[in-house]
Amino acid sequence: MKDWQRELDQLKASGNLRSLPDIHHDGKYIERNGKRMLNLSSNDYLGLAAREELRREFMEERGGGLPFSSTSSRLLTGNYAVYSSLEKLLAERFEREAALIFNSGYHANIGILPALADKKTLIVADKLVHASLIDGIRLSGAPFHRFRHNDYEQLERLLAKEATAYEQVIVVTESVFSMDGDKADLRRLTEIKRRYPNLLLYVDEAHAVGVFGETGLGVAEESGCIAEIDLLVGTFGKALASMGAYLVCDRVIRDYLVNTMRPLIFSTALPPLQIAWTEFIFEKLPEFWNEREQLETISRHLRESLSGVGGEISESHIVPYILGDSQVAIEAASQLQEGGYYALAIRPPTVPQGTSRIRFSLTANISLEDLSPWPPLHKRGGMKLEGLLFDGDYTPSLVERGQGGEVL
Repeated sequence: MKDWQRELDQLKASGNLRSLPDIHHDGKYIERNGKRMLNLSSNDYLGLAAREELRREFMEERGGGLPFSSTSSRLLTGNYAVYSSLEKLLAERFEREAALIFNSGYHANIGILPALADKKTLIVADKLVHASLIDGIRLSGAPFHRFRHNDYEQLERLLAKEATAYEQVIVVTESVFSMDGDKADLRRLTEIKRRYPNLLLYVDEAHAVGVFGETGLGVAEESGCIAEIDLLVGTFGKALASMGAYLVCDRVIRDYLVNTMRPLIFSTALPPLQIAWTEFIFEKLPEFWNEREQLETISRHLRESLSGVGGEISESHIVPYILGDSQVAIEAASQLQEGGYYALAIRPPTVPQGTSRIRFSLTANISLEDLSPWPPLHKRGGMKLEGLLFDGDYTPSLVERGQGGEVL
């Protein structure tokens, strides 16, 4: 029998053992073990999850009479009118033919690629795409390559060499990368796509929808290329303070997925009440421009504060403080928490070996005043943890950030 305890002991020894935290949420604060801390690890990017006035408005307008469970797959008896209403709204806002909603971003990413790809399909993915996309690639059984992070010259070389040998090619990327906070160049990717008639572009906007674009539709809206992205995926569980995920696409792709996508076919659908809340928030998304501006202001402030230790990598509200060793990251997080900041260590396998980090994830309900006592983490003589981390200034190299290599 497999020795699970031995493997757990090894994880503990390497600083990579995980456990579920016992925490209490209070707006922009987290309480843990009796200590109140500013939450710098949340995906509630627009700060909507704790907005009581939104919940009251929703319950008064739409909350009555909707079931708390769908009790079934949408293909059986679990399909309610509110699902179609939300999908219609998504298609209209993105100005696309169709939309399809899923139980989570993970469900979307492990289901879409296996449904659409086969042995005649080549998948080419950015080296740093999310684990759910890696799982979807593996489940598809399709041949694949991974290009160096945001290295479009390498991507073009791979396509020039391989694309004509396959019936279709799917290029996969995130728009905002979840661990480094940098962006894909979607305009460049759509330019590449135009040169290959058999190429589909798959973009995951999980960390961008709500935050970027004039009306909050993501980096694709900001870049003016929504119409050129064949498979545009996003989530409701982050900036939109709900749960689930969506795909906007052509009608034929939606219809094909309804007939072939296993996580959709074989899952009980999300509760109708939850879908109604998502629709309620999504309708208001263009109105949250103050929140988007505030988030950019504090994000820029933090990126500048962490210049030289990872902050310069980021182009968003996700700002990494890259340390390297897992145990060092744990100790740094502990000391930040002692100082009143709920920041967490991100370790392998979430990030590549040797790139453990503190991942600061900001929300619009945080003010500059909240961050004004922020310790100068990248300067000697700042926080106590500085002597622990490194001598002098430190800038992580591309190799240390795990951005080399072409294949899984």
